[in-house]
Amino acid sequence: MKTLLDATVPYIDRFKGIRISTRPDCIDDEVLDFLKAYRVTTIELGAQSMDDAVLLANDRGHTAEDVRRACELIKSRGFDLGLQMMTGLYQSTPDSDLQTAREFITLQPSCVRIYPTIVMKGTRLGDLYEQGLYQPQTLEEAVALCARLIRLFEENGVRVIRVGLHDSESLKENRLAGPYHPAFRELCESRIMLDQAIILLKNKIPGSYTLRVHPRSRSKMTGNKKSNLLALKEMGYEIQITEDDRLSYLEVKPSP
Repeated sequence: MKTLLDATVPYIDRFKGIRISTRPDCIDDEVLDFLKAYRVTTIELGAQSMDDAVLLANDRGHTAEDVRRACELIKSRGFDLGLQMMTGLYQSTPDSDLQTAREFITLQPSCVRIYPTIVMKGTRLGDLYEQGLYQPQTLEEAVALCARLIRLFEENGVRVIRVGLHDSESLKENRLAGPYHPAFRELCESRIMLDQAIILLKNKIPGSYTLRVHPRSRSKMTGNKKSNLLALKEMGYEIQITEDDRLSYLEVKPSP
């Protein structure tokens, strides 16, 4: 830590602060004193799950209580708190992932990151996958769940600053399975808009309808390769999209 943070000293006045990530069980008063002295401003915790059975099954080496304790310490010392979660871990379920998100919200982080579990070569999870003991989420399952998580966090005032892994050559070369997509967040935001459209249309008779969206969200309402429009067409709805800059990002409204 000292070697890394020493390198920031000549440049610290050029930045608003320093953001770091660490494990929940690595936080104590001594570490926080050290980080505060180097003007670290944000600490993100790789919590991954708030289900102790899931944490144990995945050899995370910490408990949900470790996360709660670390969050309390971090916030009491004036740091901004970030939390990271993984969906689709070994022995997790969509319900346990949603419960993790709800517990995150009670801890009041300033931001979260959501990462669907990707199976990598040379890992214990990779062994479980190859033995048929672990089945990762499909892309569709991960998108549907993460769309719900994004809405849940943002409706409760928690910013989602990352969804899905960064694209990299290492990821491409070593991925065995799992719901990876280079534009994963785009898919989730598109799903959020589709879900809203379905709610708006569900009690209407099949036919042609016009939906309004913010100009920046038009492509998301259309969906990748027009997937949203095709899905609605299969339900009997021919949709036209108009732009309305009075709407918020990702908001969908019917035509007046």
